[in-house]
Amino acid sequence: MGKGKGKQRKQIILPPELPPEIADDDIEVSDEDLQFVDENKDYAGFVSRLDTHSINKQVTRVEGVNEDALEALYEKRRRKTLEQKENEKSVVQVDPVDALPVKSLDGEVYYLSQTAEVTENEGDVDKSVVKLTKAERRAKLKKTKKEAKKMGKELAKTEEVQPTQQEAALAEVKEDLTAEEAFEAKKRKLAELGMALLADPEANIKSLKEMLQFAKDGDHSIVKLGLLSLLAVFKDIIPGYRIRLPTEKELEMKVSKEVKKMRFYESTLLSAYKGYLQKLLALEKQPRFHHVVVRCICTLLDAVPHFNFRESLLVAVVRNIGSSDDVVRRICCSTIKSLFTSEGKHGGEATVEAVRLIADHVKVHDCQLHPDSVEVLMSLSFDDDLGKPEVQEGNNKMKNKKNKKRKNFEESNQPQGNDRKRSKQETIAKMKEEVAADYKAVSYTPDVEERKRMQSETLSAVFETYFRILRHTMQSSVASSEANGNITSGGSGAHPLLAPCLSGLGKFSHLIDMDYIGDLMNYLKRLAARGSSSDSSAQKLQNLTVSERLRCCIVAFKVMRSNLDALNVDLQDFFVQLYNLVLEFRPGRDEGEVLAEALKIMLCDDRQHDMQKAAAFIKRLATFALCFGSAESVAGGFTYLNTLVTLKQLLQRNVKCRNLLENDAGGGSVSGSIAKYQPYGSDPSLSGALASVLWELNLLSKHYHPAISTLASGISSMNSAQNQVYISISPQQAFKNLLLEAESFKYNQQGGTQKSNKRKGRSTALASTLASVEPPPIDENEVSKKLRRHFILLRDIKENERLRGELDRTTSALQLYEEYKKQRKPATLKNKKSKKARTTVGM
Repeated sequence: MGKGKGKQRKQIILPPELPPEIADDDIEVSDEDLQFVDENKDYAGFVSRLDTHSINKQVTRVEGVNEDALEALYEKRRRKTLEQKENEKSVVQVDPVDALPVKSLDGEVYYLSQTAEVTENEGDVDKSVVKLTKAERRAKLKKTKKEAKKMGKELAKTEEVQPTQQEAALAEVKEDLTAEEAFEAKKRKLAELGMALLADPEANIKSLKEMLQFAKDGDHSIVKLGLLSLLAVFKDIIPGYRIRLPTEKELEMKVSKEVKKMRFYESTLLSAYKGYLQKLLALEKQPRFHHVVVRCICTLLDAVPHFNFRESLLVAVVRNIGSSDDVVRRICCSTIKSLFTSEGKHGGEATVEAVRLIADHVKVHDCQLHPDSVEVLMSLSFDDDLGKPEVQEGNNKMKNKKNKKRKNFEESNQPQGNDRKRSKQETIAKMKEEVAADYKAVSYTPDVEERKRMQSETLSAVFETYFRILRHTMQSSVASSEANGNITSGGSGAHPLLAPCLSGLGKFSHLIDMDYIGDLMNYLKRLAARGSSSDSSAQKLQNLTVSERLRCCIVAFKVMRSNLDALNVDLQDFFVQLYNLVLEFRPGRDEGEVLAEALKIMLCDDRQHDMQKAAAFIKRLATFALCFGSAESVAGGFTYLNTLVTLKQLLQRNVKCRNLLENDAGGGSVSGSIAKYQPYGSDPSLSGALASVLWELNLLSKHYHPAISTLASGISSMNSAQNQVYISISPQQAFKNLLLEAESFKYNQQGGTQKSNKRKGRSTALASTLASVEPPPIDENEVSKKLRRHFILLRDIKENERLRGELDRTTSALQLYEEYKKQRKPATLKNKKSKKARTTVGM
């Protein structure tokens, strides 16, 4: 038994046979496997480096047996397998793919088989058809799968049918819902980022770059929301100082963590702000974003004018200051005005830059801009007493020097005191000086010298713009005026910037340099002349309006009064122009406020009038009061009162001119050197108005409006006594009184005296009714409805005419057809009779 057990222990068990080798062409590899290997080459590269020979040797080895004995065992096992194959009957195994398996009672699974009792030919055929190798079966399976997939795609293509309207509507609704959900998600994300930044800017400063990505979104609404959200964030987190990035040397120095954190915060903020401005300037060119971008730029410039990249904001705002869009122009103008009035935010530097840019903008566009682009300069304010504190500071310095010398002299005479006390005082003084220097560097208020420099630069740019506009007006030719069209009082015409230029010159006339005042007065004189016989440029200036010429006279008087001590200018030419312009004025066309200002400055405020000149203006104003229309209109009422109030003030100040109120046979009692009145004369001093009578006041005292008649009667009742006191009232206040009285005043014009002639009576009654009846207010909706009905009726009439024409043509065709049938019927009857006769003859 022991020997048997030893033999059993020494029994050698050979390892299983290795699988048969398969050619590379027979191996089936899927596309997914290839893609996985391509993506993971670094991980699958070790397979190519495997040593298959050593692996096979390791697998087939048996421990404790030499190679000869092992080879003999393998030969024996091989012979045994060959004998088993020879003894087996030749059967045809059915492919497991083609037949179902059978499970016996023992639980074994086997496939059906069939004995091969066929002839040689049949056997050859069966073997060639049924017996397939493993690689062939795999290739067959792969081929069938590909064919099935191809057939499925073809079936899917053939079965594709156009979706119904309901399915298309459902698809659109789903797309809209998904778009709304995405829009709401982006809005929530923007709100979260903005709230986090406002809560803790230093910790969430990186979120600015993420918010900038929303400005590049494909949805226009999201882009607008992103721009506005960034605007709110930047307004809140931008510091009150200008960021200066550290230099290379400063970056190499060792600093604390807090300094590093602050540097990172400032650099990130500055880069994000720069990217935001670049995005705004890029979107400004697109019309759909223009309003939002301009609003963002103007808000940033108004809120943080001291911060970096201010120049880019100013350029964008000044570029749109003369825009044709009213909303954009209004926003930009209000921003520039706010910049001029709040110089404490930027210390005046932004004002200088803005004025320079406006001057360049006017130069580039050749003075053809909207008047608002120059009118913003009226918001500038200048310090007239900027040089006075300098004298006071000089006196204080001299006093301090004297006190210091006296103190040093007293200290030298006294014995030396405590050195510690002196050193302490010196250190305190040094600390105070350092604190003052730091405060001066941080604060936005520059010193006196810097303020003087900035004010002089601003003034030079402003007057450069104004003089350029005047020179452009003088040099404009007839061709340019014809190209721009005829000028009306309310329009801009060929000189749109002249009116704001003259207003600005009148406001800042006291700041003009004395060297330029002579040239300015010559310019104004030529502009106000508008083509008199003595002016060489008569044809060039014929396109100026009455209001613009009146403004030239106003500016000339303002310049003269502000520089009264240094000027010796004769203003007679401007009085001549005003005298002639009074009759050319039209209330509905020209500006009544300009005329009122001209009369106030040139006639009422100036008390040194020649009696002949004052009388000429009184007579001209009385004549002018009869030349325009109704007093109910705002322009007409203002002109009436302005003229009569100015006439009354002239009579009050010039007592001798009251002789015009006397009704002598040969005119006034004081005729002067000229005995005959010349109503069409151009020079008021040579008109001889003292020889005339103010008969116009008698007609005006019978005016239908009670305010006009009362004022005219009051003027007529004045006498030549010198010790009378009259209550003077301004034209504006008189016009307010007229408006208050107009509410209770009811105009009821009568047609005059009745005459015996019926036709004249009917015509006067008709004229009175037409004059008294005011046109009812027009309802646009009602008018549009009536017009719609009218055009619908016209269209129906045309359609009816077309249908009637078709009906007539159809009826005429039917009639012709009936006549044709009637003519054809006897011919057919004759043919039938002839056929019957032929048949009978043939029979």
